[in-house]
Amino acid sequence: MRFHSPQKLKTIADLVGAKFIGPEDFEVLGTNEIHMVQQGEIVFVNHPKYYDKALNSAATIILIDKEVECPEGKALLVSEDPFRDFNRINTHFTRIYNFTEELHDVEIGEGTKIHHSAVIGNNVKIGKNTLIFPNVVIGDRTEIGDHVIIQSGTVLGGDAFYYRKLNGNFDRLISVGNVVIENNVEIGNNCTIDRGVTASTVIGEGSVLDNQIQIGHDTVIGKKCLIASQVGIAGCCVIGDEVTLWGQVGIASGNKIEGGSVILGKTGVNRDLEKGTYIGMFAEDFKTYLKKEVKLRNLK
Repeated sequence: MRFHSPQKLKTIADLVGAKFIGPEDFEVLGTNEIHMVQQGEIVFVNHPKYYDKALNSAATIILIDKEVECPEGKALLVSEDPFRDFNRINTHFTRIYNFTEELHDVEIGEGTKIHHSAVIGNNVKIGKNTLIFPNVVIGDRTEIGDHVIIQSGTVLGGDAFYYRKLNGNFDRLISVGNVVIENNVEIGNNCTIDRGVTASTVIGEGSVLDNQIQIGHDTVIGKKCLIASQVGIAGCCVIGDEVTLWGQVGIASGNKIEGGSVILGKTGVNRDLEKGTYIGMFAEDFKTYLKKEVKLRNLK
């Protein structure tokens, strides 16, 4: 999430009551998760296991729960609870409405048709010649391109499934990102596409989604992908162009699938995959799987 205008390190520290290490006028441009963070942005870390990863990431400002040596050219925000203060920063600069106020500010392109039962949040952009079916829900800040079809019951821009356990309860990391649907995308009935925590969940141009598909926060789907019913994709995944995911495929968080791959039905993806065809609980190469099956059947 980029701020509307650059902020100073001291301003952010004062906002959350954190100690800062670095020049007080050190420029802060926004916040982001570690897998997408860029120069000028804040990333948070609250476990020693991930200190090095955060400190050596592209982040320029590290919101951390312990004072450590600050890398050259970077700054620290030392907080007793970085998770909490990350939420505080994000919600200070991005207001969360959750359909409680109808401010709208919606841009709708020429030739677009939206059923009267659809619910549209604030700061939404919808392109030309797009068709929105009954009972679709479009959350705040969603961007939809031209010639898009979104069928009944689909929800774009729900909260990310991102929690920590705190005092025996689940504490949510608040989502201030959005969903971006590029041109010529078709989305079936009862799909759910969560908005990014701090960035965008993206469905690439020309991709087609069947019914009852779940796509997690900050996942990026490439161009001209084909995704069958009941596929579940966790957050922070990257799916290349022209990938086919058949029914009930499940993809664990943070994995990448190279463009042109085919993932056969009920396959589980728990690691990055190079271009190929895969099947099985742990995404085995399809030809290798067939050879193994022949050998097993020929055992006496």
